[in-house]
Amino acid sequence: MNKALLRDHILGALRAELDRQRQAALLARDEAISEESRAENKYDTHSQEAAYLAEGQAKLAAGIGEAIKLYETLPLPDFAPGAPAAIGALVEVAGRGGDRWYFLGPRSGGLELEIDGAPVLVLTPQSPLGRHLLGRRAGDRLPEPGGAGGAMRIVAVL
Repeated sequence: MNKALLRDHILGALRAELDRQRQAALLARDEAISEESRAENKYDTHSQEAAYLAEGQAKLAAGIGEAIKLYETLPLPDFAPGAPAAIGALVEVAGRGGDRWYFLGPRSGGLELEIDGAPVLVLTPQSPLGRHLLGRRAGDRLPEPGGAGGAMRIVAVL
């Protein structure tokens, strides 16, 4: 699987999400400063709520912008056979549900993409499964996520 292509897909998804968040922030800002949102009495907080929403949307957009910068500069090392998984690794795991692919990234955990017909889930070191995968090598076993009781085996670290 091509990690450069995977990074391009991650960046595309992040840029699309950044555009959505920026639009949402602008709409909330416009709502906050609209003449129609002006308080009619001391209990009317519509304008204030819209301002809080705009601020939250702007913070989300800033976080996505930071993630984009991290992925643009993220080194994509080739992991030698037997090398431990680290940030930038693409990990193939075999479990009861079949083979799964995980990409260990610096941010945007939970992002699901399809590369070469295979689903890939982005994990971060902050996630429980990401923590379990860091430092592991091909052949290592680890518990199934969610406490299902089974074990997964790392097939490859790329």
